[in-house]
Amino acid sequence: MPADSRAKSFALAAGVFALDRATKLIVERRVTFSDDIKVIPGLFDIVHSENRGVAFGVFNDSDFQFRTILLVALSIAAVVWVSVMLWRSRHLENLLSWGFALVLGGAAGNLFDRAISGRVTDFLLFYIGSYQWPSFNVADSAIVIGCGLLLLDQLRPKRRTAHVS
Repeated sequence: MPADSRAKSFALAAGVFALDRATKLIVERRVTFSDDIKVIPGLFDIVHSENRGVAFGVFNDSDFQFRTILLVALSIAAVVWVSVMLWRSRHLENLLSWGFALVLGGAAGNLFDRAISGRVTDFLLFYIGSYQWPSFNVADSAIVIGCGLLLLDQLRPKRRTAHVS
């Protein structure tokens, strides 16, 4: 990947990280655990919750002694792997570089929280009636969108290159 594309990918990852940190800090300082701020009544609220597990509260209630250490180690591995993919790849198409950048920024955001406090702050809550999606944050959103872009790249038809004999 050319240096300017590489720089743009890492800048996008840094932007996701910064937005994630900023939004979490605002929620941690201004929204209590009992607050339920209606943004779109019947659909979307801002809340303040903490997740000691992984995405959508998986392993949140686990009493495994080394849960946080394991999650931090796996997060470090993911950040390093995606960073190496972005750095070493010479010819990543835009969809792939954006996808990896979003995953990198999101993974770094959640890694920062886990490493510092052993938990991740979640605050976006979507629901319809009594059905609700577990609360999440900007980092989670970036990871899901980034993975979606990576999947979309895999599903789209690839251009064939002419073989010269």
